[in-house]
Amino acid sequence: MYAYNLFQSTKLDGLVCAVPEERTVPPFVVEPNWRFGGRVQSQEAPLGFDRKAAMEGVRFNGFYLFASFQKDRSNQ
Repeated sequence: MYAYNLFQSTKLDGLVCAVPEERTVPPFVVEPNWRFGGRVQSQEAPLGFDRKAAMEGVRFNGFYLFASFQKDRSNQ
C-alpha cells in the first residue's frame, strides 16, 4: 500500500491529485494552481478518495485525481 502526498487545486472545484511518495509529482501540479494538502496513509483518507481507483490511476498515470468532498479547514 502507498502513502500518498495530496495536492489540492486552489480553484473551487475540489480537485485533488494524490501522488505516491516514491513517485514524481506530475508537471501540471504547480503553484499558484495547486498547493500541498497533506499526506495520506493507511485508513486516514479524505472523503472521495477511493483506494482501489487510486491504485489503478497510479498504475496507468503515476498519480490519482479525485474530487474531495471535505470542506477546506484553512478557510474556516
